[in-house]
Amino acid sequence: SRPTGGCCRIALSFLDVAERHMQRETTKSSADIVPECLEPVAESAHRKDGSVQPEKPGTARSRGGPEDSKYSQRAVRMIQRLAGVRMQRPQGETSKPRVNQSRASKRLARISGHVVRETSREVPVLASCDVLIVGGGPSGLSAALAARRAGADVVLCEQYGCFGGVITTVGMETLGWYRYEGTVESEGIGLEMERIAAQMGGTSKWPYNDSPCLDADFFKIVADRLVKESGVRPFLHIIAVEAIMEGNVIRGVITESKSGRRAILAKAVIDCTGDADVAHLAGADYTVCPKEESLGVTAVFNCAGVDKAKFLKYTEDNPKTYKDWSRTWQQEGDGSGKEDTLRSPYLDCEFEEARRRGVIPENQHTQNFGGSWSTLSEAGEATNLNLVHIKNVDPTNVEDMTRAEMDAREQTLHALQALRECVPGFEKAKLRNFGMTMGTRDSRKIVGRYNLTSSDVRGQARFADSIGIYPEFVDGYNVLILPLTGRYFQVPFGCMVPPKVENLLVAGRCVAGDKISHAATRNMMCCTITGQGAGVAAAVAVREGSSTSKVDMRKVQDELRLQGVRLE
Repeated sequence: SRPTGGCCRIALSFLDVAERHMQRETTKSSADIVPECLEPVAESAHRKDGSVQPEKPGTARSRGGPEDSKYSQRAVRMIQRLAGVRMQRPQGETSKPRVNQSRASKRLARISGHVVRETSREVPVLASCDVLIVGGGPSGLSAALAARRAGADVVLCEQYGCFGGVITTVGMETLGWYRYEGTVESEGIGLEMERIAAQMGGTSKWPYNDSPCLDADFFKIVADRLVKESGVRPFLHIIAVEAIMEGNVIRGVITESKSGRRAILAKAVIDCTGDADVAHLAGADYTVCPKEESLGVTAVFNCAGVDKAKFLKYTEDNPKTYKDWSRTWQQEGDGSGKEDTLRSPYLDCEFEEARRRGVIPENQHTQNFGGSWSTLSEAGEATNLNLVHIKNVDPTNVEDMTRAEMDAREQTLHALQALRECVPGFEKAKLRNFGMTMGTRDSRKIVGRYNLTSSDVRGQARFADSIGIYPEFVDGYNVLILPLTGRYFQVPFGCMVPPKVENLLVAGRCVAGDKISHAATRNMMCCTITGQGAGVAAAVAVREGSSTSKVDMRKVQDELRLQGVRLE
């Protein structure tokens, strides 16, 4: 149905007249097309539904001279653009354009107040598969590779132009920076990613332990190779906008991309979006921490022109430990104080000095400056500068994220000025680049069949449905515990299962749990664990003809062991 208001009626009259022209002889040159829409349309020519009564055949209209014809041609081109016409010239012809009408021009909406009701339409199917993974970060890559190795036909979708998630789009360089002596490794695809990146020359050493730093840009190539060699079917520049549901069973997703609106059908779907986007669209229950209590978002940036030797000498003369983190937040540990003497690549008092000297303004943003540095290249590049944080942001709110992106870039200039003035080695530093997007830590978390707790991650919890282990590492909500004692907890399959939606699993930082458990499971290495577990579970469920919620856990665990995962 069409709107019938005055302004809308006029606009539709333009389109209707343009449509009549386009449906005439396509070989007619633009000079021969009469711009009827420039002439007044009689009120009697309008039907009650707002459309235009077609002219009777043979109706004559007066034509002007050459000047009128020139303006008429311009008007016709304007009408065609408004109507979504794409002009193409057949080979060998220059004066007789072929006119193709866009389908989009025919899709009208009913507008009422602040609501637009989309018209019903058929959506072409882009792909069908056994297992669909939405989100190509550490969890999504791990899920895709694991499901493919378990024999499933896998499609992996990612909204950006590269796989790697927070590594490649934000610029965070470590899957697990916590590997001081005594750390228990989780094994699995996460460690495999690091090994392959090292073999390809895409890693360096983290400053104060043996954790590898991934070259964020080079990891795009590492991820591409992993996907290509595995046989996973990739789609980049694509976003899921709706869940395809049959009752409480998910059958796929509707996507949007430059190709238009397309459906991807699947026997099982894994949400690795980080924000539980698919779970949200499918109607699963989830929780959201109030943004005034949630972890902040960060604009990671990189610098060039750093004097590496001079800066490293400064850090040796002014060593920082994890105890220094407590200057900016009330830090809680496990009570042992074991982290207090460990070296940390940390900067914060330098920004306090910059505020005191008037180098940067004193405001709520600059008070949040402080954090870690990571890789320093011989070329004078300082990457993964995790220093500028914006609080009170809901990562699922487009207005909040727009404000955060723009504020963070502005504040980065202040942070860089503070580094130049107060940190030896940074005197000639220049901004090289930002991450492709903000680094977010906290958004939706599903309500799962099992919801992890602080006691679980801090108390070495054991579960019969374990899909992997993770060391006792907690970082967030004023809690910092480094895994120096060999302690670990098992990650249960149940925290990835939304009870209200069948054949949907959720992996990555949005698995079910409370705040403190989130401060553990949000870390990238743990995301690879939940991703690999979800990928194997989905593949086994499809192979056995089961739903994901009722999959045989013994068969899932057997396959995980075959893939090198440590379960106990």
